[in-house]
Amino acid sequence: MQLKHLRTLLSPQDGAAKVTCMAWSQNNAKFAVCTVDRVVLLYDEHGERRDKFSTKPADMKYGRKSYMVKGMAFSPDSTKIAIGQTDNIIYVYKIGEDWGDKKVICNKFIQTSAVTCLQWPAEYIIVFGLAEGKVRLANTKTNKSSTIYGTDSYVVSLTTNCSGKGILSGHADGTIVRYFFDDEGSGESQGKLVNHPCPPYALAWATTSIVAAGCDRRIVAYGKEGQVLQTFDYSRDPQEREFTTAAASPGGQSVVLGSYDRLRVLNWSPRKSIWEEAKPKEIANLYTITALAWKRDGSRLCAGTLCGGVEQFDCCLRRSIYKNKFELTYVGPSQVIVKNLSSGTRVVLKSHYGYEVEEVKILGKERYLVAHTSDTLLLGDLNTNRLSEVAWQGSGGNEKYFFENENVCMIFNAGELTLVEYGSNDTLGSVRTEFMNPHLISIRINERRQRGMEDNKKLAYLVDIKTIAIVDLIGGYNIGTISHESRVDWLELNETGHKLLFRDRKLRLHLYDIESCSKTMILNFCSYVQWVPGSDVLVAQNRSNLCVWYNIEAPERVTISSIRGDVAGLERGGGKTEVMVTEGVTTVAYTLDEGLIEFGTAIDDGNYSRATAFLETLEMTPETEAMWKTLSKLALEARQLHIAERCFSALGHVAKARFLHETNEIADQVSREYGGEGTDFYQVRARLAMLEKNYKLAEMIFLEQNAIEEAMDMYQELHRWDECIAVAEAKGHPALEKLRRGYYQWLMDTQQEERAGELQESQGDGLAAISLYLKAGLPAKAARLVLTREELLANTELVEHITAALIKGELYERAGDLFEKIRNPQRALECYCKGNAFMKAIELARLAFPVEVVRLEEAWGDYLVQQKQLDAAINHYIEARCSIKAIEAALGARQWKKAIYILDLQDRNTASKYYPRVAQHYASLQEYEIAEELYTKGDRTKDAIDMYTQAGRWEQAHKLAMKCMRPEDVSVLYITQAQEMEKQGKYREAERLYVTVEEPDLAITMFKKHKLYDDMIRLVGKHHPDLLSDTHLHLGKELEAEGRLQEAEYHYLEAQEWKATVNMYCSSGLWEDAYRVAKAHGGANAHKHVACLWAKSLGGEAAVRLLNKLGLLEAAIDHAADNCSFEFAFELSRLALKHKTPEIHLRYAMYLEDEGKFEEAEAEFIRAGKPKEAVLMFVHNQDWEAAQRVAEAHNPDSVAEVLVGQAREALEEKDFQKAEGLLLRAQKPGLALNYYKEAGLWSDALRICKEYVPGQLEALQEEYEREATKKGGRGVEGLVEQARQWEQSGEYSRAVDCYLKVWDSGNSSLVEKCWMKAAELSIKFLPPQRSLEVVRAVGPQLIGIGKHSAAAELYLNLDLVKEAIDAFIEDEEWNKAKRVAKELDPRYEDYVDQHYKEFLKNQGKVDSLVGVDVVAALDLYVEQGQWDKCIETATKQNYKILHKYVALYATHLIREGGFAQALALYVQHGAPANPQNFNIYKRIFTDMVNSPGTNSAEAYHSWADLRDVLFNLCENLVKSSEANSPAHEEFETMLLIAHYYATRSAAQSIKQLETVAARLSVSLLRHTQLLPADKAFYEAGIAAKAVGWENMAFIFLNRFLDLTDAIEEGTLDALDHSDFQDTDIPFEVPLPAKQHVPETQREEVRDWVLTVSMDQRLEQVLPRDERGVYEASLVAASTGVRALPCLITGYPILRNKIEFKRPGKAANKDNWNKFLMAIKTSHSPVCQDVLKFISQWCGGLPSTSFSFQ
Repeated sequence: MQLKHLRTLLSPQDGAAKVTCMAWSQNNAKFAVCTVDRVVLLYDEHGERRDKFSTKPADMKYGRKSYMVKGMAFSPDSTKIAIGQTDNIIYVYKIGEDWGDKKVICNKFIQTSAVTCLQWPAEYIIVFGLAEGKVRLANTKTNKSSTIYGTDSYVVSLTTNCSGKGILSGHADGTIVRYFFDDEGSGESQGKLVNHPCPPYALAWATTSIVAAGCDRRIVAYGKEGQVLQTFDYSRDPQEREFTTAAASPGGQSVVLGSYDRLRVLNWSPRKSIWEEAKPKEIANLYTITALAWKRDGSRLCAGTLCGGVEQFDCCLRRSIYKNKFELTYVGPSQVIVKNLSSGTRVVLKSHYGYEVEEVKILGKERYLVAHTSDTLLLGDLNTNRLSEVAWQGSGGNEKYFFENENVCMIFNAGELTLVEYGSNDTLGSVRTEFMNPHLISIRINERRQRGMEDNKKLAYLVDIKTIAIVDLIGGYNIGTISHESRVDWLELNETGHKLLFRDRKLRLHLYDIESCSKTMILNFCSYVQWVPGSDVLVAQNRSNLCVWYNIEAPERVTISSIRGDVAGLERGGGKTEVMVTEGVTTVAYTLDEGLIEFGTAIDDGNYSRATAFLETLEMTPETEAMWKTLSKLALEARQLHIAERCFSALGHVAKARFLHETNEIADQVSREYGGEGTDFYQVRARLAMLEKNYKLAEMIFLEQNAIEEAMDMYQELHRWDECIAVAEAKGHPALEKLRRGYYQWLMDTQQEERAGELQESQGDGLAAISLYLKAGLPAKAARLVLTREELLANTELVEHITAALIKGELYERAGDLFEKIRNPQRALECYCKGNAFMKAIELARLAFPVEVVRLEEAWGDYLVQQKQLDAAINHYIEARCSIKAIEAALGARQWKKAIYILDLQDRNTASKYYPRVAQHYASLQEYEIAEELYTKGDRTKDAIDMYTQAGRWEQAHKLAMKCMRPEDVSVLYITQAQEMEKQGKYREAERLYVTVEEPDLAITMFKKHKLYDDMIRLVGKHHPDLLSDTHLHLGKELEAEGRLQEAEYHYLEAQEWKATVNMYCSSGLWEDAYRVAKAHGGANAHKHVACLWAKSLGGEAAVRLLNKLGLLEAAIDHAADNCSFEFAFELSRLALKHKTPEIHLRYAMYLEDEGKFEEAEAEFIRAGKPKEAVLMFVHNQDWEAAQRVAEAHNPDSVAEVLVGQAREALEEKDFQKAEGLLLRAQKPGLALNYYKEAGLWSDALRICKEYVPGQLEALQEEYEREATKKGGRGVEGLVEQARQWEQSGEYSRAVDCYLKVWDSGNSSLVEKCWMKAAELSIKFLPPQRSLEVVRAVGPQLIGIGKHSAAAELYLNLDLVKEAIDAFIEDEEWNKAKRVAKELDPRYEDYVDQHYKEFLKNQGKVDSLVGVDVVAALDLYVEQGQWDKCIETATKQNYKILHKYVALYATHLIREGGFAQALALYVQHGAPANPQNFNIYKRIFTDMVNSPGTNSAEAYHSWADLRDVLFNLCENLVKSSEANSPAHEEFETMLLIAHYYATRSAAQSIKQLETVAARLSVSLLRHTQLLPADKAFYEAGIAAKAVGWENMAFIFLNRFLDLTDAIEEGTLDALDHSDFQDTDIPFEVPLPAKQHVPETQREEVRDWVLTVSMDQRLEQVLPRDERGVYEASLVAASTGVRALPCLITGYPILRNKIEFKRPGKAANKDNWNKFLMAIKTSHSPVCQDVLKFISQWCGGLPSTSFSFQ
């Protein structure tokens, strides 16, 4: 936002005279300024001063200058101003709405200390701050003030938020306090918000933050909960002073702060969510800003200064003009002022959510505003200033807006209709519809207020083309759905939303009552329909009738008047309503009966007295009567009984009027006696219920008041004795019996015997009841009573009496029932038959007379036929076996299927006469196949053929005919019939008959005869397509002969003979038609040809006019010339286009040339101004003399061309001398040169070149050389010859170039000689640089042809040593290369060696390479996979190289799974202590301990190899830098494990050492961190089991099973370690990656462990020794002492220890002796090997040993 200075409202004074406060009114119309002398000046919105008034002190005794005005604010309605003063008072002045109104104090609020600031945020509420620190509230309605909150610090500033629902106060101690009247759901806190570093005199509350500033020259923006968002520090700016005041824009998007000579502007950036500082407004000599006031619409800012000046600034981001009618001023991102430039009215469009307004449009006859923000849609009505903002997600601008309704904007987008009511910030509703036509949507929003209905908002719209939905927009639910049978094209609700009118495509007008959901069609052929505004009167037009419904509640009552035109519209105003009818060019007004319309409005408004008064002025007509009825109904509902009485009187309902008159008298009397409404009196309510015939309600009302007598009197008066007696019975009335007697007597008196009988029957007196029934002539009732009572049936006389009465009354069926009951079946059957009660008769007959059943069925059928119930009769006839009657009945009842079914059951003779009747029916239904079948069954095939023929189904007729007739008869029949049809003029039918019998030619002849050429052509096209063109042509000629040229044209064109058409028209002189056809069908030039002929036929000026008219003058001249009509062309050009004459001469000349008339052609060329063409003509014909003559006479420029032409001829004749002479005469030596070159006469070419064009000599020379090169052998010889010539002439450089160009793939010796010659010449005669270039060029060429030695020799001539060496290397002359390098440049010796090595490597000559570079040779062996040779060769090298390749080979073997070979490698070559080899050793160890089949005597040598390698490694480690490192210790452990394994394998070979082997397996368990745990426990368990240590075996194998389960699960977490507590068997071991024991062995172990655990014979405890710990554990848990392991068994040595020389090595004496004994007895070589190893390892054996040498 930018500030632009507009004007000075109040000029500043010379001294200090500060403006104390300023305020804008809420309606933007007034601006108030309070000056230092306490006078309030009032300005209008344009800045003109209009009024002023002085303020007054709280007490006059202190004088007029005893106070200062510190705060001022307008009331929300802009009619009052509140003034806060330092003399402890607030005055509220009423200033009125107009300028000059009297200023009156209407409120005053006395305070305890000075008022320091003041705001008026809401109606009746003024908020102000006091010097004592309180913030108070003054209520102008109650004239009382109260404290909102109190502080101990002076209030320096006070501001409100944008909505006025919250306040902020700034205090002298820097405190800022927030208070909400309503937090609007934001949830922000109240109370002390922040402590500003200085008093916040400049305080503003924007939408997103609070901005405060003061004397420290810093502006701080605080967040909603007081956190610092931004700081603008000007404390180091010497130009800036303290901030004195601040104001936020009404939209809260900008803040302006005033200081000395300067206004600073902060704008909120929604995208970055920060405050951005705009360029400050600096005005010299403005001095300190003391007050700021922002106009409510945000367009103006006023600043008051210390010197009393008031400056007005324009605030806007941008301005634009919309369609030259509206000015759009963007005063903030979310606020736009829309100003109508013609009327000056303004509307402020603002986003309440602070969103940026993107684009503003003014639509709907420039009345409605539409604007988008990112998340909302802004809508407004400029006329009523009603604005709305609704949530709206962008849809790419595809919305369509409809403004037909003044209250609602309809927005249609993607099949959804959204309604927004102007002035409301919520959508009114949205529905899905595809029909967005204002005629198919009707909305009514509170258009006519009704009694008892606060809000009335309804919508009717189309769900689909035949379905209307009506929605209550307040509740948001559907109140009606109308499904119509036809498409709806117009609909409209009435103003109250109770009735819906709609019209369908058949122009039928329907009325739908929403409350009763009833639909009525009220008019046909409706062309116009409209509700009369402000009423429920309906006007419509039906053809030439104007129909008016004054009372829509009675749609059948319509007033119709004739009109002559179409209704154009309705106009209502000035006390009358007129229908405007357009009659021709005039408009006639038909006036409606305003009185009737007025009545409807009065009714709707509930003013029944006015309606009555109005109706009394009218004559009684059907319309008036309907209105009286409506009013009577409404008056009764509203209990306005006097009006209802008047209505019934007017309608002539005397009884109702009299009844109501009596009711009114009761009501009036009650009203007089008791006051209030008499209509609530019970008698009045009961009488009204009686009037509505709701007697039960009346009875209830009476009984509620205990007025039993009155209820009984009511019923007696109405002669409703039953209800009267019921009331008496219910209430136990004493007169009950009397009532009953009276009732009976009354019945008898009034001769109601039936009712009396019923009364007697109800009282149990059957005989009396029967007597009364018979007397009343009701024997059936008497019979019914007798039938229900056995005792009465026994009275035979009574029964006879009743049956006689029944028969007399012809109530045979009831008599029959009675006879059947008294068991007289014969009489019963007779009665049933007489009474036609056949069902009962048949049921009785089946029981009593079975023989009669068939006769009765037939009689029943006959009776039903008499009764015309033929379909019912069919089954009875079938039951009675009367087939003919059944068939007749079925046919009569049109039960055709049943008839066919019955006929199919009959014999052929009977059925055949009925089949055709049924067939005729099916034929009439066009079910011809069934009809045909039936005709065939009835032997009436001819009728079937006739049926098909009449139906035009010739194929079926023909097919049927062919079945039953001879083909020739069929043809004769059809042709005869076709001829008959032809005579009747039924050509199409005749055609079909001809075609059916395959005689289309007869049909074609018929059509030709009758000149129906279209049909003829159609048949020819169908049956003889090959003759179609000829037919068209033939018809064309015939029609042309007849003079029917238009028709002939059609046929010619169809035959694609447009030329014939054109000729026809031309010959008839119809040039226009000829031209038309030629233009349409004849290609690009045909019409020009016709136009030309047409013009030619006219000739002269007429021809020119015609061609100009057709725009073809120039084209016609061209065409005439093209067609050799040169005379006509010359004539046209002479008359109209003189500039074309030369062109025609030219074309004529060319024509003459083609004709061979060269003399005439020459003259025409010259006339055409083209002598050169004449020259070319003679040249072409080789008439050189004539060509020379014409050229010299008319075109000297072309003389040279003639000479060149002659020269060319001489060349063709190989007369080079003549040609050369001519070309030189023509000054064309270049051409001579070219001709010699083309002829290959290079010497002549070079001669000419030297003489005439010496500049081109060099280029020609080069070209000659190129040619020579191209020509191969012959060319090479030429080059060599040329080079020799150059050499002889001393042109060495050229000679060298020439020699270098020599190339002949078939003669390399010549090429070599030439190149060597070139090099030799260059070395001898050319400068060194040039000779170097030549040698460098020749050398590679020689190498290329395999002359390496020659190339090297050349290089050496110029001391190019490296190039010479390269040549020798390429020739594989290694000795020569080495000699050159050694003798000439020793620097290249390595270079040669390097290349030699590469050569040997590439050739795979490894053996040779060994002598040169052994490492490269070894690498090559590795690459080739020749490991044995590699190792063999490496063995001859030093130890380091050997072990590098041993490690590589071992790694390779391990990768291939050959750990045993890798081990053998190290056995053979030793294990060096290289750290880089450690992983190999570990991997060999790991693979070995994991491999299967190693727990056996056979595995000894593998284990011994591993042990020896590890021993060798450990010995080497002791001597290396890795001694005593963790790796060393790990390898020592591995050595120990390998020793145990080897010793175990050795022990397994001797039976007596079985326990030693078992103990070794057990000892290995303490090393399971390096061994596969499952395998170790399995081997230990199996070994223990083998030697009978079952406890130990059970525990180890149990552990093994647990481990196998853990491997399956992938975790050791579930292992139980309790069995191994206090042992040195580790718990934390690596989980084996796979099972090391096969499934079968695992199952055996599982079975054994299960068996043992079931026996419970073993203790699950490991054996202990004298230490009290597990016997194989080296560590005693109780003492922590570690025993040495035995070298033979691995068990701890507790006593009898044999120690070895090497420290830490010992054996148990018993075990040692046992081992020695076994060796002695068995002489086992493996055991001896173990002993030998122990000797090496432990530094010798103890003296007890024996020698095994």
